[in-house]
Amino acid sequence: MALTASTRPLFNDFNPPSHSKNRDPPILRSHRTHFSNPSYLLSFPQISSSFSQINTQFRCPLFKSMPLVPSRKLNSKVRASAAGEEAYQEDFSWSSVILPFVFPALGGLLFGYDIGATSGATLSLQSAELSGTTWFNLSAVQLGLVVSGSLYGALFGSILVYPIADFLGRKRELLLAALLYLVGGSVTAYAPGLGVLLLGRVLYGLGIGLAMHGAPLYIAETCPSQIRGTLISLKELFIVLGILLGYFVGSFQIDAIGGWRYMFGFSAPIALLMGLGVWGLPQSPRWLLLRAVQGKASLQEYKEQAIVALSKLRGRPSGDKVSEKQIEDTLVTLKSAYGSDEESEGSIFEVFQGTSLKAFVIGGGLVLFQQITGQPSVLYYAGQILQTAGFSAAADATRVSVIIGVFKLLMTSIAILKVDDLGRKPLLIGGISGITLSLFLLSAYYKFLGGFPLVAVGALLLYVGCYQISFGPISWLMVSEIFPLRTRGKGISLAVLTNFGSNALVTFAFSPLKELLGAENLFLLFGAIALLSLGFVLLYVPETKGLTLEEIENKILK
Repeated sequence: MALTASTRPLFNDFNPPSHSKNRDPPILRSHRTHFSNPSYLLSFPQISSSFSQINTQFRCPLFKSMPLVPSRKLNSKVRASAAGEEAYQEDFSWSSVILPFVFPALGGLLFGYDIGATSGATLSLQSAELSGTTWFNLSAVQLGLVVSGSLYGALFGSILVYPIADFLGRKRELLLAALLYLVGGSVTAYAPGLGVLLLGRVLYGLGIGLAMHGAPLYIAETCPSQIRGTLISLKELFIVLGILLGYFVGSFQIDAIGGWRYMFGFSAPIALLMGLGVWGLPQSPRWLLLRAVQGKASLQEYKEQAIVALSKLRGRPSGDKVSEKQIEDTLVTLKSAYGSDEESEGSIFEVFQGTSLKAFVIGGGLVLFQQITGQPSVLYYAGQILQTAGFSAAADATRVSVIIGVFKLLMTSIAILKVDDLGRKPLLIGGISGITLSLFLLSAYYKFLGGFPLVAVGALLLYVGCYQISFGPISWLMVSEIFPLRTRGKGISLAVLTNFGSNALVTFAFSPLKELLGAENLFLLFGAIALLSLGFVLLYVPETKGLTLEEIENKILK
């Protein structure tokens, strides 16, 4: 059933059926965005503890539903929402959807590439024969700074973007991220000394912080609602592909003199491609309307820009009636939600008040628990566990990384296929339950089941699999849905800050805890934290499946 030009607001799947003409205009559809989260590298303990995990997500229905001819229009389909209403999906052109997805998603690929490339680059950099430098003999602290430099940059980038996210807008934020990627990668590659190399690593990390905030927001705000989850999941897949690309480049340059320069520098042309691609994309229509409603720009001017941008994003003629009507309806909804009697733009501290605070407790709690439930420790011991079980590939840490990465892809694809059917909360409950069981099994293995290595292998795979169907993809999906519109940009920035901050905390605490407690008690501690996180999900985390952003804000947060 095709949509008419007089029914749909911009960011909504809802369209009143023909027998319900007297219904109020539909409300806004929620953004199902979520941020990526780093994976641990296995070549060095320092690398293992520099990034905590990667949310690898892949959704096959995209390819099942994609027409053979890219410009073909998809017909609307009826589906049921959580509120029990029928929702009609929007017509769009695949050829107009691909580029607004691919270029922002390159920001995720560059993030993943840094994770993968750092593994081989640190090996090359420390080699007396291959580093091509006179300062190859790095101390443990210096090596840790090289590995973690991008993490600290990402942490600072998360702080930087918090107060200026709405001012920059999604497109300018992505352009700035691409510039930082380009400069950071180039400075690192041509660094004459350790100080300049560390500067380049921090600049690259700043790009990570901005890209991990701006890319999911841009994709979510510009793509059709019915494929939003699929595209954002594929954006996460770009991160995993970036990791594998980093390993691939590293394997080819590991024996070259100064190979670490090529490994770090390979990111520069990709960053240039990202920047040029994003430059040609339109602004987010939703951001344009928000700025207009906030009184930061001319209402008429930004409304006209939003109509043109939406027409381009949907592959329609410039200024067509369908886009114009969608913009009008969305503008009416925004004005209704944020009237002139109140400040439309949330303050810096509003995230810590009222419904925004409740949203932060839910979203921030999830990203905190996903960091402190043992992901780095499990991956750190992965090689040892597989070697004990007799898997020869475990002797090569890079192979272990690739094997686990492929398994993550497989398990996350299952989560993405089922998240809209089963809901967010059931996947979290089931996955965290499996995580808890696997951690207790690992503790038991190191305490008294050492003669049964297959128990450890099974627990390892159980942990990774359950993580990838729960904390991995669902935490950031919930973060993207739970914050009110007024504080959404700042709220997600704060969630990213919580993510990288707790990541840094785990990085510093991992080695002392390992020495103090030993493997058996370390896994027991993480099992107890996982059990606590299960209680948190049961008591505090709501189900948001099928709800619009406004329904979440009005029915759940209030």
